[in-house]
Amino acid sequence: MAMVRLLMNLATIAILFGSTMAANHTVGAPQGRWDQSTDLTTWAASETFLVGDSLIFVYTPNHDVLEVRKSDYDSCQTTNAISTNGGGMTIISLSSTGKRYFICGTGGHCASGMKLEVNTLATVPPPPVKSPVSAPSPKIAPKISPVSAPSPKNAPKISPVSAPSPKSLAPSAPKSSPPATSPETPSLSPSSTEFVPTSSPSSSPSSADKVSVIASSTVVGFGLVIMMLFFM
Repeated sequence: MAMVRLLMNLATIAILFGSTMAANHTVGAPQGRWDQSTDLTTWAASETFLVGDSLIFVYTPNHDVLEVRKSDYDSCQTTNAISTNGGGMTIISLSSTGKRYFICGTGGHCASGMKLEVNTLATVPPPPVKSPVSAPSPKIAPKISPVSAPSPKNAPKISPVSAPSPKSLAPSAPKSSPPATSPETPSLSPSSTEFVPTSSPSSSPSSADKVSVIASSTVVGFGLVIMMLFFM
């Protein structure tokens, strides 16, 4: 355990001194390391590896670090390793772009998840550029063309209405119809017919007649008075 702590401290010192030039990636740090309990796939997805960076493997003596090809990585084949490293601490320099594959050579460890795939990039990918939100374009009002008045040539021709002739206006005389024949009235004999005189009611004098009578009697009385004065 003391050896592991020493290697961890050395890895930390290497990271501090190398941070000014290139990044050093301690595998599985800070929550884990190169072992069977660390989710190495998730850790690698959270890192960005560039040319010039370094991988630092810190592990116990029962582990080692084998760099293999893609086919051996998938099948956990340890016999055709590109390189084999041990001793509790291994530093791998990422000197070129591309993918590199690492597994543990201890039997059954690779199959239990102790394997690492690293994709090295040339430069840091630029952050995605957000396209500016374009302002909505103003709505273009539809052009309304003025309605042209119809030309005199295109105007419909109106023919004058002829006045009716006097003959057509004169009412035609109604056709004379034969006189209607009245039903024959039975003749009455003189003996059977009696004439009853009807007495007309006496008409009462009107107010105008009364006034004229009074006026005439007044004139007569006035004349008599004058004659009497004349003879006296």
